[in-house]
Amino acid sequence: MSTSVPNKVGITDIVRGVARMVPDLPSMATHVPGMVVRPPTAKRTIGQIFAKRAAAHPDRPFIRWQGESMTYGEVNRQVNRYAAVLSERGVRTGDVVGILAKNSPTDLMVILAALKLGAVAGMLNYNQHGEVIDHSMKLLDSAALIYDPECADAFASISPERLPEHVLDFAALDAAAADKPDTDPAVTRDLPASTTAFYIFTSGTTGLPKASVMSHNRWLANYDGIGGLAVRLRPSDTMYVSLPLYHNNALSVSLGAVLAAGACIAISKQFSASRFWDDVVTNRATAFCYIGELCRYLLAQPSKPTDRRHSVRVIVGNGLRPEIWDEFTERFGIDRVVEFYGASELNLAFVNAFDVKRTAGFCPLPFRVVEYNDDGTAKRDADGRLRKVPKGEPGLLIAEISDRVPVDGYTDSGDTEKKIIRDAFKKGDAYFNSGDLVRELGFAHIAFVDRLGDTFRWKGENVATTEVEGAADGVDAVAQSVAYGVEVPGCDGRAGMVAVQLRDGAELDPKAFADELYEALPGYAVPLFVRFVPEIETTSTFKNRKVELRKEAYTDTGDDEVWVLCGKADGYVPYYDGYAADVAAAKVPR
Repeated sequence: MSTSVPNKVGITDIVRGVARMVPDLPSMATHVPGMVVRPPTAKRTIGQIFAKRAAAHPDRPFIRWQGESMTYGEVNRQVNRYAAVLSERGVRTGDVVGILAKNSPTDLMVILAALKLGAVAGMLNYNQHGEVIDHSMKLLDSAALIYDPECADAFASISPERLPEHVLDFAALDAAAADKPDTDPAVTRDLPASTTAFYIFTSGTTGLPKASVMSHNRWLANYDGIGGLAVRLRPSDTMYVSLPLYHNNALSVSLGAVLAAGACIAISKQFSASRFWDDVVTNRATAFCYIGELCRYLLAQPSKPTDRRHSVRVIVGNGLRPEIWDEFTERFGIDRVVEFYGASELNLAFVNAFDVKRTAGFCPLPFRVVEYNDDGTAKRDADGRLRKVPKGEPGLLIAEISDRVPVDGYTDSGDTEKKIIRDAFKKGDAYFNSGDLVRELGFAHIAFVDRLGDTFRWKGENVATTEVEGAADGVDAVAQSVAYGVEVPGCDGRAGMVAVQLRDGAELDPKAFADELYEALPGYAVPLFVRFVPEIETTSTFKNRKVELRKEAYTDTGDDEVWVLCGKADGYVPYYDGYAADVAAAKVPR
């Protein structure tokens, strides 16, 4: 089974992809104009699109929850009642409605209610508490806060001075909405696409979270580009969403794909690897959204009949790694993977519209892949300009900023400015620094390599943590791994270290493990340290808590067993005092 990323994308790949699109061309045609021209002044917003779908197909299922459905018409009427409650409490266009909730129909309906008023849905992460959620509340500066009683712990930890004047839990909201009109708010039809739709918080794996800004116009790029042209759901489809609705994959990509087709969204309160396929079957889903880690968790589950006793044919998400792509699609019978690359603050996205395996897909908007410095900045030449890297070589992805492709950025303009590269190729131009390493493959396709902050330099070479993790995860006994660089006194750069979670009941032979890593990786990329952990901790959006592991390095590992690399001949041995000094003295690995 091949696990490599394609060296290039050729005309054959594109022709094959176009052939698969033929049955969907009529529906795709309706979304082409929205990708070609998206004027910010156009009266086109999420609320308008949803209201039109509800008017056209009021009896079609829109939300499915634990197997039970609510129609477009039912949801639209309740959304309008919620909007009336918010409006009565003074919420106007441009105001922020803080939403603190676990996934549920009410959560989604409150979001849509805020959007219909032209308000900003401030999507709070319910895993935040104390100082962190206070910081988020300060950034939102909301006019109202709606919260789910299931998030009572997070709500209780918010300082009273951070709460807005109007605070309602779901029960109070429902009671207030009972006698409100169910007609569309008048303001909805006049809102321009430039209106801000969401504040979506970064995961906060390091430092305090930032709130990225998502306008309706930028959301529409997901709606038309990813949803209408790439995912291509049918009205009879159901998209299963187990990622939190404060996450862009759920709120922008999945909801966009559903509304693009007038399809149904099946919501799960939270992801469960053991119940995933049973929920998919119960909700009659034909599609689902994913994060790469979610796919790894599903692969780690024991095989069972529901692995194939489902109707899913297409999945959409990001981070499905090349080394498990084929294994995942073959085990679970997935016909099409719409992998995409993007970020909450980035002004473009790539999507695998042409179904090219193991790539992050295609983008029609202007971008460059350039040389970079170790600190994550773009490298300038003697004339102060940036230089592109050859196709197939890793480089820093930067996206051109223009009137056609603006940057929404963060709520803090200072944070946004730090990410903008000015006078990159000529005086007056501007590009947004993605902070990611990618390979350009041709035909406007890329393959993701690594977060630049995660890449480290050792023995004069750049080491991509994703490649190290891919090699470690390819070992049968390994359930999952996280790679990172650690400082060794007396050495330049950072040495490789990998935290490993073994499969239940599995054992790992130290020499055999080293042999497999040496076979899969260049010598400089084979990790010097291996830490065995009972579980790889992740954030609620499945991002590894790599920062904490990097800080703990090889000295602050508690009761975890640590191995160190002696070299090809001896492989790994238990950690011993003086190993770091031996590395600095070039005695090991050898």
